[in-house]
Amino acid sequence: MSRLCLPASLSADEVDKLERIVRRNRPLKKGEYLFKADEPMEHVFALRSGAIKSFLIDTEGNERITGFVLPGEMLGLDAIGARHYRSYALALEVSLVCSIRLDQLVDLSGQIPGLRYQLLHMLSMGIQGKDEHLRCCHGRAEQRLSIFLLGMSARYHERGLRADVFNLPMSRGDIANYLDLTLETVSRLFSRFTQAGFVKCVGREVRLVDLQSLLNLSRLEEPT
Repeated sequence: MSRLCLPASLSADEVDKLERIVRRNRPLKKGEYLFKADEPMEHVFALRSGAIKSFLIDTEGNERITGFVLPGEMLGLDAIGARHYRSYALALEVSLVCSIRLDQLVDLSGQIPGLRYQLLHMLSMGIQGKDEHLRCCHGRAEQRLSIFLLGMSARYHERGLRADVFNLPMSRGDIANYLDLTLETVSRLFSRFTQAGFVKCVGREVRLVDLQSLLNLSRLEEPT
């Protein structure tokens, strides 16, 4: 928990206090829910390994993916105000999750300024992620995919991992859903990006070869 999710500035004593309120849950199987929308919210969660997607169900019963959670990131913080989970959280692969009771976390953050700052930072990153999703759902298809890939790269970098080579734990269909594109369009774009030398893909591993071209694509203006 401390290696992935906590500020390095915490003292050993502060880390020990936090570790005492952290519960290590059993592994989630692929396709298993961590929580569902409208369930009462008592815990926030930190993902230690694996990947989780969050989504809503629209009025017609269709899944609308709102985000993907990577190791070192937290889930459930957006439910603090309403005190019930706002979305569904489903494991994309075998995933290890830690849970922390919200009341205990709030009490402890009042005692540890570094922890309080980290929680505010994570809330801010959650808002930033929603803004990025809005950007991903507008503009040309190639712009949406380039923004998505650059965003994933930045998140891996923040975790202290390689930003130019990483795995996409979600399916192409999930990416298409998230970007509000068809699966055919996303598959075609990955092929086009590969042929243009922007990326190299082996299975779910992606290598960003031409970062500048992806940045240029992400800044394309909408046609007037």
